Parts: sequence; structure tokens; C-alpha cells
Amino acid sequence: MSLAKTSPFFNAATVLERARTVLTVEAAAIAALAPRLDGSFVQACQLLLACTGRVVVSGMGKSGHVANKIAATLASTGTPAFFVHPGEASHGDIGMITANDVVLALSNSGETDELVTILPIIKRLNVPLIALTGRADSTLGRGATVVLDVSVPAEACPLNLAPTASTTASLAMGDALAVAVLEARGFTPEDFARSHPAGTLGRKLLLHVEDVMRSGNDLPVVAPDALLREGLLEMSRKALGMTCVADAQGKLLGVFTDGDLRRVLDRSLDLQTTPMRNAMTANPKRVKPRMLAVEAVHLMDTHRITALPVVDDADVIVGALNIHDLFRAGVM
Repeated sequence: MSLAKTSPFFNAATVLERARTVLTVEAAAIAALAPRLDGSFVQACQLLLACTGRVVVSGMGKSGHVANKIAATLASTGTPAFFVHPGEASHGDIGMITANDVVLALSNSGETDELVTILPIIKRLNVPLIALTGRADSTLGRGATVVLDVSVPAEACPLNLAPTASTTASLAMGDALAVAVLEARGFTPEDFARSHPAGTLGRKLLLHVEDVMRSGNDLPVVAPDALLREGLLEMSRKALGMTCVADAQGKLLGVFTDGDLRRVLDRSLDLQTTPMRNAMTANPKRVKPRMLAVEAVHLMDTHRITALPVVDDADVIVGALNIHDLFRAGVM
């Protein structure tokens, strides 16, 4: 059953008009923040950068949800942070705040009871307090070290009641703080990857060839004098689509791949009498263990190959990998 049949208030044109109004109001609320940025914002960033403990972010209700997200954004961009519920803070969780911390508190009215209750304790700890509020002259604003004005002329809600534009403005200001501090801290893509090891960027920037390569008994290797038949059996046993050919010291001499097998068949070489040295591809592409796995992907793609030997600085074989290993690791 459609909503239009169950609600006498539903009208498609009105729904679209209201949605566009909400987006326009919230976009204007964010745009209005930029001209307000001044020395207070710079001071807030300095406090975050100088913090030797953690940034404790707090807020109640919808502001609490926004505060939680800001804490997560700060933590993932190089500024250690966590969220503390202000209601729980006055029942013991205030102990999470130490003298080395900075508190970032969100309240549109600046009069949220749960936050106002813990202000004296924050003051006694001599902890810097950054306030994101719509009223600089509020109790929260007067008690803050720095006040960032996130006021909005009206909520996007037609009743002007539900926190909408105000929470959007607070969230945007939190992002502005996090990103400004990120840059000032010299935060790099590698730093970001370390905070997101399970993400795509983390895998690309943190995963090395040695993390995905096969080694030990899983490594297909034969001697150059081994017969072609033995090389084929080794390749089949290890299921890598390739076998390495190495001398007695383990130094890489060549590889034998599915492509080499096709060429062997075209040349009508005898599997029972032909040594691997006469069938292998000499001087093949190879990678080092500490090379990023994504670089191995690029090498395979550039040269249209599906498997690679891994060698150390002396060109001794220490592993091997193929395209399927990289797929399983999530690098491709």
C-alpha cells in the first residue's frame, strides 16, 4: 500500500519542496560559518595541537550524536579523542578526564543541564574547554576557554524545533577543526592508513609483498637441470601458475609459467628429456619482500603477468605470489 493512500498529508510536490528547503537552509547554515572564523578558531586548533592527553568530546541528545562523530573524526585523523556522555560524566565518567586533556563540548543553547553540571569540575581540573554553541553568552560559553559560534537563524524543521541546521553546523565546524589540525600536524596518507588498516587505503599503503607471498613448502622451486616434466609437476603441486628456477644457493635464474608451457608445446620439446634451463624464461620480473603489495599489482598489470617471484637483496628466492593472492588480500 502506498504512503499516498495512508496519509492525507502526503503530496509529492510538497515533499520535494520541503526537501529542497531543508537542503538550502542547512547549506546556508554551513556557508555562514566561514565568515565567523577568526582568532578563536586558531586558538581552538592550537589547544588541540598542544594537547598531550586526549580530546574529550561531549554533548547531549542530538548534539551528543554529533559529538560522537566529531570524536571519531579527530581520532582517525591524528588527534586522539573519545566521547563522554555528559549525563554519565556526573555519575563517575568524569574520571576519564585528566589534567592533560582538552574538552570539546557541544550545546546549541549552551544551557544543557548535564554539561552545565560538570563545568565546575572541568574548571577545577584546569582543563581547556572549547565550546561549540549557538549562544556565546550562555553558561557554557562563559565557562569556555574558547567559543566557536555555530548559531543558525532557524532550524530546517518547519516547526523550528527539531535540531537540524544547528546540528549540521556543529558537525561541519567539528570537521573544520579536525581537518585544520590534521594539516597543521603534518598528517600523511600513511598515517591515515595506520588508523584504517582494514580499509582500502590501509591495505594499499600498509600491506607489503611479504604479507601476502607464499613461502617455505608452498614455494614452487626447481633446479635448472630438473627435467621439464618435474617442473610441470612442481607447478601443479603448488598451484601458483608458475615455478621458479634457482641454482644451488637459491638464486633466481628464471621462471616457468603457463605461457612458457604453451611455447614448449609449440616447439615440440620433449617433457622427459628437456631440462628446465632450456624451457624457462630467464631474467624474469621480480619483487622484493618490503615492496608494497599495490606496487606488485602495478607491475603485473604493466607487464601482463599473473605471478611473480620474490627475492632478497642477493636475488635469492624467498617467496612467490600470484594475482589471486593479491585479490584475497583485498589489494585489487
